[in-house]
Amino acid sequence: MAEKEAAPVIDIEQERKEILKRYRDLLKACKRKLEKGDKEIIRKAFDVALEAHKDMRRKTGEPYIYHPIAVAQICAEEIGLGTTSVVCALLHDTVEDTDITLDDVKGMFGEKVAKIIDGLTKISGVFDQQTNSLQAENFRKMLLTLSDDIRVILIKLADRLHNMRTLDSMKRDKQLKIASETLYLYGPLAHRLGLNAIKTELEDLGLKYTETEIYDEIAKKLADSEPERKKFIQKFIQPINEILKEQGFKVRVIGRPKSIFSIYNKIKFKGVPFEEIFDIFAIRIILDSPIESEKADCWRVYSIVTDFYHPSPDRLRDWISTPKANGYESLHTTVMGPDGKWVEVQIRTERMDELAEKGYAAHWKYKDSPSAVESKENQLEDWLRKIREVLENPEDNALDFIDDFKLNLFAEEIFVFTPQGEMRTLPFGATALDFAFDIHTKIGEKCIGAKVNHKLVPLSHTVKSGDQVEILTSVKQTPKEDWLSYVITARAKSKIKNALKEEKRKVAEEGREILERKFDHLKLDFTVKNINSLQVFLRLPSPQELFFRIAKGAVALKHIKTWIKEKDNPVKIPKSEPTLEQVINQVRGKKAGEDALVIGDNLTKIVYKLSPCCNPIPGDDVFGFVTIGEGIKIHRVNCPNALQMMSNYAYRIVKARWTGQEQISFLAGIKVSGIDEVGLVNNVTKIISSELSVNMRSLNFDTHDGIFEGMIMLFVHDSEHLTSLMKKLKKVNGVLSVSRINPN
Repeated sequence: MAEKEAAPVIDIEQERKEILKRYRDLLKACKRKLEKGDKEIIRKAFDVALEAHKDMRRKTGEPYIYHPIAVAQICAEEIGLGTTSVVCALLHDTVEDTDITLDDVKGMFGEKVAKIIDGLTKISGVFDQQTNSLQAENFRKMLLTLSDDIRVILIKLADRLHNMRTLDSMKRDKQLKIASETLYLYGPLAHRLGLNAIKTELEDLGLKYTETEIYDEIAKKLADSEPERKKFIQKFIQPINEILKEQGFKVRVIGRPKSIFSIYNKIKFKGVPFEEIFDIFAIRIILDSPIESEKADCWRVYSIVTDFYHPSPDRLRDWISTPKANGYESLHTTVMGPDGKWVEVQIRTERMDELAEKGYAAHWKYKDSPSAVESKENQLEDWLRKIREVLENPEDNALDFIDDFKLNLFAEEIFVFTPQGEMRTLPFGATALDFAFDIHTKIGEKCIGAKVNHKLVPLSHTVKSGDQVEILTSVKQTPKEDWLSYVITARAKSKIKNALKEEKRKVAEEGREILERKFDHLKLDFTVKNINSLQVFLRLPSPQELFFRIAKGAVALKHIKTWIKEKDNPVKIPKSEPTLEQVINQVRGKKAGEDALVIGDNLTKIVYKLSPCCNPIPGDDVFGFVTIGEGIKIHRVNCPNALQMMSNYAYRIVKARWTGQEQISFLAGIKVSGIDEVGLVNNVTKIISSELSVNMRSLNFDTHDGIFEGMIMLFVHDSEHLTSLMKKLKKVNGVLSVSRINPN
């Protein structure tokens, strides 16, 4: 009999030394901010966390306490937070994972710390019946606390960053779930708070686990081209550096490559190959300049740079006069550098650079400059005010809430002016009606149209940055149901929904009186029991809906008479559909020893479909998504909808793998483009038809000014089959690119 593998030997003494070393490193990181008594309270939090987690280990096998210390370290060092946040970071998992309660924390560390930790503690497994998304509910809970204390979200981001850095030890399905949620919510959130360094790392790590091959390929290309980049940067910087020093500027000049995630986005959404992305890196010129002359100094440096290199006229971005919504300030221009290469140049001061990297948390350092700090604090206050507005409508479904939240708080912003010249900020894509609600709820409710730059436009008109908008109102106007389809801000949506509910309530009151008269006429008691019985009989969701439909004439006397005949008969209970939990349990317990849904074998009782949104084929990295009524849908891991599904419904995701696939053909699509040459189409089709058992379904070639583009739909057995075919097509003379597309 084979011997069992020996468990790793744990050296307790060695671990104790390591824990103390990490604790000392944490204190060093806090040093700059420590006041009298702070060290003691951090020590107390450390002791409590150490004791609470003493028997717990991480998936890596390390003592659990390493995690809270690391999160506290990120808060202090990388975000620049103070003692309260460090204490909360050390204790952030105690209430959720150990015997310590919130009251214990409150007793030991006070109300403030307890409140922040409550915001960081997940809701235990209660399903929201409407949305079935525990993740959405947890995110909403965290944001409810955020609107009181911004530190909740900053500690949560530090926690997420450490989890992402140590994701290697997790199982593949857990990696996908956590990485998807990071890209979907936490990356944009870090961006919105101006935490540029953390946002970049979260996005890069998210990509590393969701699109591993692409991530590795871009990382390798970046590493390979580094020596060449350094040489180019040196050549570019030298003449500018000399003249800046001559003019008395104190500067640091650095070359920063673009993040892997933003290069990936350019390749994916703009269809540009890596080799042709001209802004793979940016040159950053950072000035040591006093606050009062920052703006003038940045423009003087801009003038020096553009004396040497020609700027691209449409690539100047002035974020100094109007900082971005997340407080980012910088001057960007793109210039033609040596060797005919375009180069992005960013000009900013040391203060702007620190704010860009550390975001809102860093602005406390600049308390002496009232104007800079005030504008910074006002922006943060504005943002928190918007969050409070989004949260004002508590009965909204948590998933709608997250969609609204992403749209309103992470969107690019536009600046729109009132007739008096006051500037208002709205998310990109906002309409004239959104603008009306942004000014005042009453103006929104009475809005009948608008004048944009003195021209009459409808309510649904999308406003652009720089527009001047005048709202036209009428006292007779009331909000309409279809308004919801052309507003995008959470404020406008919630105000319209509230107005419609109020309107519905008034109509329902009239319906109630009508029903009472009808009951009286039919000699029936107007009791709650009878009202509920009629509502259930008509399959309506609530008594209010019943009254509303009676007022509108949708429920008539004949319906009530039918109910009277039927109400005393025993009710036939319709066979109910299995609940989502039952379906998931059925899938999870399908075969002893199987930990993944196997596609291709004859699965008993479990229906699966290949999802049309991404058309997976054997060999693709896939997962199963449990739906109600439609069985399981199989999606590719890089499906356009995968991020959202894994972020909001991770527990409905089941691992899936292909097996024993008999020779079935799957439809796939290929896009081919290149230089139009004689016989090219013939060469492409020859390769496809000579490929063993590949059948073409359709072929569509289009040429324009010497460039051709072709869409080919064909049947293949698996992804390997498709990849080898694409490699052969790339070798055809004149073909520049071959990519896989969705056949739909």
